[in-house]
Amino acid sequence: MKTIAFSILIGMAVMLLVLATAIALGGPGPIAPLASINAPFARADFSGVPPPRTFVARDGTRLAWLHYPAAGTDPTPRRIVLVHGSSARGRSMHVLAQALADAGFAVAALDMRGHGDSIPRGQADYIGQLDDDIEDFLRAVPHAGPNTLAGFSSGGGFVLRFAGGPQQDLFDRYLLLAPYLHHDAPTNRPADGAWVSVGLPRLVALTLVNRLGITSGNHLPVLRFGLTAAAKEVLTSSYSYTLATNFRPRNDYMGDIRNLHQPLRIVAGRDDELFDAARYAGVFAEAGHPVPITLVDGVKHIGLTLDAAATAAIVDAARQ
Repeated sequence: MKTIAFSILIGMAVMLLVLATAIALGGPGPIAPLASINAPFARADFSGVPPPRTFVARDGTRLAWLHYPAAGTDPTPRRIVLVHGSSARGRSMHVLAQALADAGFAVAALDMRGHGDSIPRGQADYIGQLDDDIEDFLRAVPHAGPNTLAGFSSGGGFVLRFAGGPQQDLFDRYLLLAPYLHHDAPTNRPADGAWVSVGLPRLVALTLVNRLGITSGNHLPVLRFGLTAAAKEVLTSSYSYTLATNFRPRNDYMGDIRNLHQPLRIVAGRDDELFDAARYAGVFAEAGHPVPITLVDGVKHIGLTLDAAATAAIVDAARQ
């Protein structure tokens, strides 16, 4: 019996050593800038970006956002709360935000916690904090009209998480723009690996120890993005385990889809190089929750928020 017990202790010690090594040394490696993500923004006109505003979240942190007033005379227009993509900030949604405002929507483009001016970049305190931040925004910046929550790319994945979660009734409509669903989802293309470097050993090890209630390593980076040196100065170059886990759907992303009960629509570029947009319909149908989907011809991933034809399609979807 002593031999068996000793062997078990040795096995546990080896397992702990492997986990500790993976957490300490298994972070994301370097990654080259991805031109298809970085270059389109250099051609966009950001001259009309409004000055940043802030609201105070429940933990006392000031989080940043941009306000685009609605054109027209409607005293209670629908408000679109925009969530940017991975590594980005509210400013990256300017072209789309302006198109929506010109079409008569009030728009709030958020710097999600850990992004842009909602510092510290790359960090969140607990999984679920970003969901709470959305609720806090609605309370801090009330709006008399109806509200839509819309998100792009990883932000679209986060919006799906929110739409399938316990706070979903805070919005009466949801809009996903080329959403990230899951690394195992059929919508993912291999090219996604050119945008993000994943510290897989650390990610797996932290997932395992989190199941034991150990969260002390959750501040460590597990994702690194293919940004240029200039972009790294203003964007978020890496995500901690906490932020990476929160800023996406739950691991059971099909469960998020099944739990939806508010109207939801998807818009994506047919030529998206990161996600296979033609397969969104099948994923949602398989989950038993088919949704209206608009695919915009000739539009790639970043182009969905910048190209005139794409923003027009998003405006139309927001009106539905």
